[in-house]
Amino acid sequence: MLVQLEQYKHEEVQFDDNRTTGESQTADSIERESEEYFGEDIEDFDVETWETVEYEGDPIQRRDVTIDGVTAVSIPQRSNEDDDSALPGKTIQVRFEGGIETFEQAEIVEVQDENPNE
Repeated sequence: MLVQLEQYKHEEVQFDDNRTTGESQTADSIERESEEYFGEDIEDFDVETWETVEYEGDPIQRRDVTIDGVTAVSIPQRSNEDDDSALPGKTIQVRFEGGIETFEQAEIVEVQDENPNE
């Protein structure tokens, strides 16, 4: 099966210790192409991409997760104290050959059986 999830986490605030309070960030310093930073186009890398979205008036981060070769998807029974109620989603377990992976604060977008006749 092919499984698509959205996973959430609190927005990470990054501070630059080399800047002083009120120091301006010009467009030249913040709007550079990925090739300038990495020497290669960022789309060529296999990296996690979190985007900032708004949830109940607060900024949080969300990423799309796609997993192929899944044999089962489950939502384990846990107390509400285990999940962060300030974020959407629940803990989702995805089983595939070779193991189980757990995604906290996730929501199922789609589960698709690639070979429904088998």
